[in-house]
Amino acid sequence: MYRPITGLIAGATLVLTAACGGGTGTDSAPAAESGGKPVPRYSAAQFFETTSYGLAGPAGLAFSVDGSRILIHSDESGVFNVYALPVDGGDAVSLTASDDNAMFAVSWFPLDDRILYTYDQGGNELNHVLVREEDGSHRDLTPGEGLKAAFVGWSEDGRHFYLRTTERNQQNFDLYRYSTEDYSRELVFENPGFQLSGISRDGRWLALNKPRTSADSDIYIVDLAADSLEPELITAHEGNIAYGAVTFTPDSKALVYSTNEYGEFGQHWTYDLATGEKAALVTADWDVMYTLYSSTGRFRASGINADARTEVVITDTESGEAVGLPALPPGDLNSLRTSRDDRQLALIVNSDVSPSDIHVIDLEAGTSRQLTDALNPGIDRRHLVESEIVRYESFDGLEIPAVLYKPHGASAANPVPALVWVHGGPGGQSRTGYSAMRQHLLNHGYAILAANNRGSSGYGKTFFHMDDKRHGEEDLQDIVYGREYLQSLDWVDGERIGVIGGSYGGYMVAAALAFEPEAFDVGINIFGVTNWVRTLKSIPPWWEAFKEALYDEMGDPATDEERHRRISPLFHADNIVKPLLVVQGANDPRVLKVESDELVAAVQANEVPVEYVVFPDEGHGFRKRENRITASEAYVRFLDVYLKPES
Repeated sequence: MYRPITGLIAGATLVLTAACGGGTGTDSAPAAESGGKPVPRYSAAQFFETTSYGLAGPAGLAFSVDGSRILIHSDESGVFNVYALPVDGGDAVSLTASDDNAMFAVSWFPLDDRILYTYDQGGNELNHVLVREEDGSHRDLTPGEGLKAAFVGWSEDGRHFYLRTTERNQQNFDLYRYSTEDYSRELVFENPGFQLSGISRDGRWLALNKPRTSADSDIYIVDLAADSLEPELITAHEGNIAYGAVTFTPDSKALVYSTNEYGEFGQHWTYDLATGEKAALVTADWDVMYTLYSSTGRFRASGINADARTEVVITDTESGEAVGLPALPPGDLNSLRTSRDDRQLALIVNSDVSPSDIHVIDLEAGTSRQLTDALNPGIDRRHLVESEIVRYESFDGLEIPAVLYKPHGASAANPVPALVWVHGGPGGQSRTGYSAMRQHLLNHGYAILAANNRGSSGYGKTFFHMDDKRHGEEDLQDIVYGREYLQSLDWVDGERIGVIGGSYGGYMVAAALAFEPEAFDVGINIFGVTNWVRTLKSIPPWWEAFKEALYDEMGDPATDEERHRRISPLFHADNIVKPLLVVQGANDPRVLKVESDELVAAVQANEVPVEYVVFPDEGHGFRKRENRITASEAYVRFLDVYLKPES
């Protein structure tokens, strides 16, 4: 039985497709009060008409050879395409014109105006790498069926580039070097089962990661100039230590790598390729997220994951001094890219109330220019909601960090319904930053607690591994206790609290409704795992190098099937008694559509309200604006029926 999403017939299912657009215009009813003035209700379409931007790189080149343009991707047209953005503030010039598959910028060529870009087919994650010639023609550099390819880096002289591809066996990424002259290529390294991390600028050194478990991993180095290409282990150790290659120094003399050997948090160290000497490079009381070098090597940038926000330090490698930047809008600095001569720096600034905008800085003059204005001009920035970082106790006293959003106008006199938001992963993290989906929910009067349950990254290795082979158990209780925290806030309606999440977060939603059936009043499961037995047996082949570590964390389906069945909501769906909305991409290679199909059918058999939104042209995450609008409007309509009090 199918019904309109605003209907009230129990046990019915609605399947929407991308042809169903989102709402338009502004609702006439005020959402809340801000500064004494009514805050209008905006549609999902208005929030998602905010443009998303991304920069080419970091392994590629974001600035054109003459420094006058930046290579970006944007969903300005509704589908991600590649553009050249002038640094003088002019209009972006379209370099691809897809109205179907999302296109993403990779790199300018070092010596001319050709570009590299990538796309997959309808979200199936089987990416190809293409070149756009200066005459506007396009060529697939990685043709074939069933393969996945990616860009690795440029040679120092700019006459060769490196791509990795699974074309040999659909599992292992082999490394090829391509000529920029005629795109002829040669096999550089046939990969026996490592994760390719990166290649040095001089083309001699290749870094490989080898995860053993979720807590223990190693780094190998290959000297491509040697007679033997046998990988050399450079992180011999005892016990559980996580190592990962980050980048090579610009002079190709050292590898920068991450390690949690010296405490709870990941630090960045260097490994001298000639002597094997190791030395600390960047340390903090939080995880070091990344280290990047500028084009000439003059500058080094490092990002610190400081309590769900990013702190960036830029260092002048010649003087060792920190580099001051001109005044920028408040927010996190992301995607730092320098011009070929290191005179210009492009970056993205993002905050809860400001979507990602591209800025360019003249490092010599100390001036900056904002090149984009991403927020839909039809939305007043003052109507957006800023978050705060909070902590609450779980069932065993463990402190759970979370990001809390309070809608405008929420108060003890006007309590609002709320949602516990569960991130993906399982080892992901909810962080501050702009989200059209979150702001749409907030604008329509729903508070959000984005919980970082045990097993989340960013809070130390002990916290990260607390849920290993215990998924759907203690970590689920952290989410349940998120409801108790929300009930303690006098501005939250403690009788109207739901749970929402995507991917692993979607699993937690289904698990909450199946294993704690009275804990939440509704659930929104966005492409979540429901049957771990099947999911762990059907992982994409290109995850082969990661499979052992995945099985170590989640359990091997060959030996742990009983536990996987016990924690899988599908096998306990007869317990679900609260309304459920399920959203799924038909091409998802990670969480197969059958997972959602079967859950919806099982809940429908309970005569419980269940709604189902399927996008035939999406995968694991929704890239087309029209689809994101449809999904977000579905969330609000569903919540307005089942969670919001009757007026």
